[in-house]
Amino acid sequence: MSSVPSLAMRAAPRVRADARAAYLAGLTVTGALCIGLLAQVRIEIGIVPITGQTLGVLLVGAAFGPALGAGTLILYLVLGVVGMPVFAPNADGSHEVGWQALAAAAPTAGYLVGFVAAAGVVGVLSRLGWDRSFRSAVASMLIGSVVLYAVGLPWLHQALPALTGQPADWQVTLTAGLYPFVIGDLCKIFVAAGMLPVAWRVMARLRPEEG
Repeated sequence: MSSVPSLAMRAAPRVRADARAAYLAGLTVTGALCIGLLAQVRIEIGIVPITGQTLGVLLVGAAFGPALGAGTLILYLVLGVVGMPVFAPNADGSHEVGWQALAAAAPTAGYLVGFVAAAGVVGVLSRLGWDRSFRSAVASMLIGSVVLYAVGLPWLHQALPALTGQPADWQVTLTAGLYPFVIGDLCKIFVAAGMLPVAWRVMARLRPEEG
């Protein structure tokens, strides 16, 4: 299947190259900050909380495409590393910042790294047109979520013994890092997947000559 423009590129202004670069840079910063804002939505359920980050990751990946989407998530990680409170807050309201937030012993670090991979995969599928319909958008985001957990769960698995004082056990890992999130993730996927076709219809009306 041939590659098609991402939603962000379709909406890019018809201007000279330097202004277009500024547009893309602005999108990257805005996307990273929006994910940081969604991260502040936290529901405490255990070692790994429910947050709004995944919704932002999926939308950014689908709307921005693979390079810009993954780049936005890399910037998001950089903002946290340099000290901005963009990651999900701890139970006491404090924020993990610096490299320790991405350390091997940090139980949620794998999910943060997985965000980059998930955005990239969803972005690739959006360039193949999977974001144009609700059904295919759901499929692409399910694949992106699998990629996210494929990174996050092994990371959590190796970090859990130090936190629980018990030997590594995959059932404990899945109970802490997967099972509680399935319904919430499906809801976020349906919301994100429903927004994309609507955005494409609006874009088609705004720029019908580029259809």
